[in-house]
Amino acid sequence: MHRVAVIGAGKWGQALHFALSRRNSVCISSRTPRPMEDFVPLDEALSCGLQVIAIPAQHVSGWLKAHFVDSGQRVLVAAKGIEASSGRFLNDLYAPYISDERIAFLSGPSFATEVMRSLPTALVVSAHHSATAYAFAQLFPEFIRTYVSEDVVGAEVAGAYKNVIAIAAGICEGLGLGNNARAALMARGLVEMSRFGLAYGAKMESFLGLSGAGDLFLTASSTLSRNYRVGLGLAQGKSKEQIVEALGEVAEGIGTAYALHFIATQKGLYLPIATEVFSILEGKPTQESLKDLLSR
Repeated sequence: MHRVAVIGAGKWGQALHFALSRRNSVCISSRTPRPMEDFVPLDEALSCGLQVIAIPAQHVSGWLKAHFVDSGQRVLVAAKGIEASSGRFLNDLYAPYISDERIAFLSGPSFATEVMRSLPTALVVSAHHSATAYAFAQLFPEFIRTYVSEDVVGAEVAGAYKNVIAIAAGICEGLGLGNNARAALMARGLVEMSRFGLAYGAKMESFLGLSGAGDLFLTASSTLSRNYRVGLGLAQGKSKEQIVEALGEVAEGIGTAYALHFIATQKGLYLPIATEVFSILEGKPTQESLKDLLSR
């Protein structure tokens, strides 16, 4: 039995707490107290030797600066996203606070609601040092099959980018464009995010496996996906503010779309789907975006 702390008590954090509790002694914490089983103050969670941090990507910088204490612990980052204001990946955000030897990243197709039902799931734990990846991989229960990888960048890019493609897929569905169009969108989205990742040194196998294609196919095809529901809302002419208020929770694809736009502008990268998602979030009519994509 290992002592593990889950930090971040949203739906994904709660699902991880549920899953990891099958084999370990697990506590959970967040910035605000919650009436939950095993809930502890943040300082107690930060004293654990194994920590799973499920804080949304857009809040990570502020949280690390305000709360994180390096006590030699190992950390598994369970968020997926790119910081909108700077275009920095999560491993870049954590780098000043914890060494590469003690940090890993969780990816793969996984809806929190299905994890809470103990349904079969496969995940990838990526780390620069395999010992850290294996340390976290062994914590998961039998219904979750874990794989390990050293391609941290590939897992990060795939996990973040697929949320943007999922928004586009929701728009496609909301406009009633049909299965042919959605399949084409997902295929071209996989190519687009792979090309982006390879430019940063990622490995192609990450995009063809669970972190990439697996997570993309899941997130871009179900209303269980918050990002897919964002796309449905945009297709109905709702603003991103209205959609986020209705969701009542974070949809990482919104912030990541802004991050990708920032990166594309800075580096002159060609990201057609991500660019159109950003433009729609900024108010561009969906039909105009569709026309631009088809005629490019």
